[in-house]
Amino acid sequence: MKHFLLFFGIALLVSCRNINKEDTGSNTESLPDSILTVSNPGLESKIKVIRIIPEPYCKKIITSGVVKAIPNNYAAIASPFSGRITRSFVCLGQKVDVGSPVFEISSPVFFEAGKAFYQAKQEMLLAEKNLKRQQDLLKNGVGTQKDLDEAEVNFELTKRDYENSIASLKVYHVNSDELVLGQPLIVRSPISGEIVENNIVIGQYLREDADPVAIVAELSSIWVIGQLKEKDITLVHESDEAEIRLTGMADTPIKGTVFHIGEILDEDTRSVQVYVLSKNNDRVMKPGMFVTTTFSESPENVIMIPSGSLFQAEQSSFVFLRLSNNKYLRRTVDASSADSNRVIIRSGLNAGDEIVTEGGILLTDLKN
Repeated sequence: MKHFLLFFGIALLVSCRNINKEDTGSNTESLPDSILTVSNPGLESKIKVIRIIPEPYCKKIITSGVVKAIPNNYAAIASPFSGRITRSFVCLGQKVDVGSPVFEISSPVFFEAGKAFYQAKQEMLLAEKNLKRQQDLLKNGVGTQKDLDEAEVNFELTKRDYENSIASLKVYHVNSDELVLGQPLIVRSPISGEIVENNIVIGQYLREDADPVAIVAELSSIWVIGQLKEKDITLVHESDEAEIRLTGMADTPIKGTVFHIGEILDEDTRSVQVYVLSKNNDRVMKPGMFVTTTFSESPENVIMIPSGSLFQAEQSSFVFLRLSNNKYLRRTVDASSADSNRVIIRSGLNAGDEIVTEGGILLTDLKN
């Protein structure tokens, strides 16, 4: 019986050793941080290494965007009431200033507004004249306080009506001191800019709800509105610099600055709108254009290696470090993509380490 138990124990021990030997063969996933020795000079000559030197790196966030005119620099000019266009003062591409005449329109509505102004003015002047008369009568002892009080009230009421009529004319950018009863209304530009759309037709009758007949835009500065994914929101900040590239000018970057980051997340796209302000003095960016916008984080020194130096196991990534002329260490690392040719190593490597860049696939078949 003792001999049987001794034989069984020896057989079990040999079996366990054989299993361990098989596990530590060419399966590199079960050999984290294993030291490998290259005994074949021919194999050693095929292995190339580089020394790691940290270098500055900026993470880039790329998104598509659309060129938009800044709302305060864009004005769609329509008639304030129904009427007939009698004159045009502008042409397509013309520069205009604030208050520049755009077109002239004749309308009964404007005629009534002018008539109401003159009537209110005359009533106020009569009330003012009567007030002065009552003041003189009371001063000379032939008037009454009641008549004076009524004259003061009447003057204040007519004065208020007169001021309201002036305010109604200012809505149409009309100077009441220059108003001539029956004259057409001159519609003026509310902003400085350029006539980018002109649909003014002399003699055309416009309804009060008609579409705008001219558009003025100041496009020396524009917005590029893009979509910023939820995961990248904290990486972009107002006043950060951005790089804009047009489809037809992909090799010519245009500088921009983050003006505003939207506060509401779109639940369908899981993104927010980001507004980039950019100079457009040469007018190469047209509202409606699609562009590509790139945002960059502040640069930091990181360890970057060629993508071909990184190997992927089932649940981890690893590289090969050279320890000496023929000894290499299989080192597990934490890596993330930098671009199509390089990866960033977050942990596992240090400055000065030498890693295999060519021939690493030959080391995966070696045993430690």
